[in-house]
Amino acid sequence: MSMFTHGDAAAQPDDIVLVIGNAPDQLLAKRIAHVLVEEGLAACVNLGATGLSMYMWAGRLEGGEEVPLTMKTTRARVHELVARLQQLHPDEVPEILVLPILGGLTSYVDWVRERTALA
Repeated sequence: MSMFTHGDAAAQPDDIVLVIGNAPDQLLAKRIAHVLVEEGLAACVNLGATGLSMYMWAGRLEGGEEVPLTMKTTRARVHELVARLQQLHPDEVPEILVLPILGGLTSYVDWVRERTALA
């Protein structure tokens, strides 16, 4: 029995995905994490250290501090997670990127699937 799981060529609903986003401050980052985990949309949300983001918006260079968020879920739950994150986030166009996971420790992958299983 392998301790490492790797993805198949065809996408499956129980495939693990990583959702990358941010929040404008630590308080909102904690609220987003709490809601997404409590609602079973994410198995885990990691909050990173606050950092400066620089970007162009409406033709102007903007900058501000943001708290990075890394969310673990499944393909089956990712659309709900994205919709809920948009609802909780104050930005008109929040950063939300979904990345496929090629593999991982089997016990961790199983845990993510269990925590985000549809009721």
